Amino acid sequence: MPSVEMIHARTSVREPAAAAEELCKQLGAAKPKLVVMFASRDRDQQALNKALRERLPAGTRLLGATTGGEIDRDGMHFGTVVAAGLVGDLEVALGLGHGMSRDAAAAGESAIRGAMQQLGIRPDELGSKKYGALVIDDGFRFKKEELLLGVMSLNQALVAVGGGASDLEPDMAKQSAMVHVDGEVATDAVAIALFKTDAPWAALRSHWYAPTGQTIRITKVDEQTGKRALEIDGKPAAARYAELLGVGVNDLEFGTPNGFAVRPTALRVGREYFIRAPWKPLEDGSILFANMLEAGSELELVKITDIVESTRRFFEQELPARVQSPRAALLFHCSGRKWYAESTGKLTALSQAFRSAPPCAGMNVHFEIYCGFHINTTLTSLVFGASP
Repeated sequence: MPSVEMIHARTSVREPAAAAEELCKQLGAAKPKLVVMFASRDRDQQALNKALRERLPAGTRLLGATTGGEIDRDGMHFGTVVAAGLVGDLEVALGLGHGMSRDAAAAGESAIRGAMQQLGIRPDELGSKKYGALVIDDGFRFKKEELLLGVMSLNQALVAVGGGASDLEPDMAKQSAMVHVDGEVATDAVAIALFKTDAPWAALRSHWYAPTGQTIRITKVDEQTGKRALEIDGKPAAARYAELLGVGVNDLEFGTPNGFAVRPTALRVGREYFIRAPWKPLEDGSILFANMLEAGSELELVKITDIVESTRRFFEQELPARVQSPRAALLFHCSGRKWYAESTGKLTALSQAFRSAPPCAGMNVHFEIYCGFHINTTLTSLVFGASP
């Protein structure tokens, strides 16, 4: 019966050829349809790509990204390379779109069209349960919503999930990210893996927030950026948000113990809550969001729950309930979750929660993609299983 399985590898070896050799040794004699590589940004990406590509079977496709930390069932790692080989009932095509900064929508459409051409499918087929898309973009271009317009333009029913390639560099002026598609390594680009399978699979998401029923209304937005809330509920945005949380404006920035990370905002879509957290208050009294905002829109305040237990519960209960006999999970974990866990002394416990996952590989990302939405403070995943 149809199934997709994962073979996992990880190395701390620094020299590119030796690292690639170690990864391929762990992957064994199998001939994966796709290898997904998550590599620390401080590595020589070009050399690593070349060395791994030379050692993989000729028919194996390669997709990769730089990270804000690498993930597998042993937890989070830093300075390593994690690789996952997918084998089984799976067809895969890869697309690469360039020039996100110039025209992100065109880059997204170019990438999905390129992958479609390889599989020989029409746009109307993308909405079939047999097809899904894994999307990895250069997260530091801050163009997810625009690129998703292009990715989803051919069929709004396409299930697209993923996250932004990232970097551990704390200085925003020095941060950069790269994506890998077969033998090409690019920045300012989006990579897409379009797959077809008869095996059980799903795009899933997990966050550690609970609804409160309390809503706010974005009443004025900076029209130039679309990401700054100038007013909330008719009042200066930062002052109003601080009033609602009972803290000072200086306590709001994401990552502080009592600010946006504890009581962010979410967009309710049916029964789902898509986290769209504010990022930081600005000196002019506005609030910078990671997502695009629309004047007049209503968002719900949500509250933090147990960050470790909610993650463990996702792996042990929610995921197996959605995907039959899960055998392979690609994980895209918000770097903001890592920052918050670190600031509250829970990073080790959160890292250990990944032991409850099925065979997995992933990374800490710079914002997430779920069902065609740009979200944040969330763990998104693409999970494959096996039919009985």
